[in-house]
This record gives sequence, structure tokens and C-alpha cells, in this order.
Amino acid sequence: MKAIQLEEPKHFKQIDIPQPESAGAGEAIVRVHNVGICGTDISGYLGKMPFFSYPRIPGHELGVEVVEVGPDVTNVAVGDRCSVEPYINNPESFASKRGRANCCEDLEVLGVHKDGGLRPFFKLPARKLHKAKSLEFEQLALVETLAIGCHAVNRGNPTKEDHVMVIGAGPIGLSVIEFLKIRGSHITVLDMNAGRLDFCKATMGVDETIQFTGEEADFVKMQDITDGHLFELVVDATGNNKSMSNAVNYVAHTGSLVFVGITTEEVSFRHPIPHRKEMSILMSRNAHSQDFDDIIEHIEQGRINTDPWITHRTAFDDLIGNFESYTKPETGVVKAIIEVDE
Repeated sequence: MKAIQLEEPKHFKQIDIPQPESAGAGEAIVRVHNVGICGTDISGYLGKMPFFSYPRIPGHELGVEVVEVGPDVTNVAVGDRCSVEPYINNPESFASKRGRANCCEDLEVLGVHKDGGLRPFFKLPARKLHKAKSLEFEQLALVETLAIGCHAVNRGNPTKEDHVMVIGAGPIGLSVIEFLKIRGSHITVLDMNAGRLDFCKATMGVDETIQFTGEEADFVKMQDITDGHLFELVVDATGNNKSMSNAVNYVAHTGSLVFVGITTEEVSFRHPIPHRKEMSILMSRNAHSQDFDDIIEHIEQGRINTDPWITHRTAFDDLIGNFESYTKPETGVVKAIIEVDE
């Protein structure tokens, strides 16, 4: 069967690979219907993702159908529509035993450390499948992106009264916004791109937006929005080391900063700034298993509207020619979805 492999940065090729063998104990074979393209895929393509290994079949945002299960599998059955939790952890690891499988020291993420879903069929641990009652495959391919934002918000744990600033209005920033809305927090979005900010205001319904200029006026507006005390929580979703370094300046005394974006560059700031505020600085990696089930329920119950998310679609055979355009902000991509055929 055909698959798409990222052989090295900026070089995709279509390859032929064997069909998966029969599902063994604890395993399932899935038919891939839709794959979402995210910042990790783009960073891997550009050679900027520190955890990415080459050559690699990408694809970890997946809407799949179960076509075979091992004899002891009970959580899913043939025909189930599922989202895939792509974080393949070692259940016996230190982190996993502490309930933190998302950052297991032996972690292998589909499409990053081991081959992912840009192929019609593959085999995986059945425990990583989360079934839905009524969602479309495209919606299921969005669950992992949303899970990243869900986990980041849980890490910051804002209240309904808190002012929260999200830096970066790409897909991960938008996923953070979805869960801030569920919590009822006051949301401000900071980005350089006016089109993205317009989308956040008109479609996502955020309270305030600030187009970053680097001038004092940006900081003054932040103070005006928060009655002078700045933000109880700042979530940086840019993956840009300069933005991440500056983010400490926007956090209120006693507040928290969550880094959900990843950079290979150094992040630095003068220590007295966060120390004076007794600020908490947190990292957010991947998501928890329960997040996937919660998000599926949120979508099925109408608390999250997936309609605005998918702005671009591409056929499997057209992906290599189209992918470069998805790396360019002027393309206007929020989320591109790949339609995988056999």
C-alpha cells in the first residue's frame, strides 16, 4: 500500500509499504480516513521540531475506523469511529505510573518518533483509541489538536474571574481559546497577524485582541484590559523563543506562564522579573488520555463547534504538491485536512 514519507526536511516522497499483519494481543488495525496537519508536522517539514526523527511517515491527528481487533480487546470493536491518542507510552515507566503518560521518558509519538497515519492502514495499541458515537472522521482528526489546548489550560488552571492572554493565534492557540471559553475566563489574544486576530474576534468570540508591534502601546493596552495588574495566566503557543522570552513581562504578580509551543532555541529572561512576581512557569506537553474522551463529549454535546476549524482540504495524492503552501501564513490556513484513500 502507498504511504507518504518525510525523508528529510522539505523532502516528501510517496513510498510503498506492506499491509499490517494481524492484530495481536491488545492491538487494533485501523483504516485511516482523515489526517490533520498541525504545527508539529510543519516544524518537522522545516527541520525545526526537536523531537522529530527522519525518515518518518507523519500524521498524528487522525480520524480512523477500526477494521480488526486482537482477541483480548474490549474498549473498541470493528466498525467503531475513533480518534487516536498518538502518544505511545511505556505503562511501566516512572512518568506513566505517576499518571503522566503524556511525558513518559520512553514516549514515542506517532508521526514524530515512529511512523504515523499518512497511510491507509496501520496497527497500534487499542488502548490508544477513543471512540465516538456520532462524530465525522474529520471531526475526530481535530481531537488531538484540541487536546493540546485542553491540557495547556488544565496546566494553567484559570478561574472564571481570571484574565488570560494567549500569545499566538495558530491552531494550538485556537485550541487553548476553546477551553478558556468553556471555563469562562476573560480572553485576550496577542498576535502579529491581523487576519488571525480578526478570526479570533469574529469567529472565536474572544474578548480582546492586540496586534503585536513591540512598542510601549502594546503593554499599555494590556494594563488597560486588566485594570493595571496584567494577566493571571499567559499561554504562549508560538514556539518562538523571542516571544517565549518576552512572555514573562505580561504575567501578573502571583500569576502563571504556560509554554505549550516548542522551540529549539534558547529561552531567556532576567531572573528578577518572574522571581519578584513569585510567578509559576509551566511546560505543557501533549495531553492526557481523559482529555480525548472529554473533547469527544464536548463536540457531541455542542460545546465545541468544529465548523470554523477546517479551512483547507487536500487529497492524499495532492499533499506533496500542496504542503509547502500550508507553511505560509498568507495561505490563511487554520487547519488543513488530508483525505486518505486506499
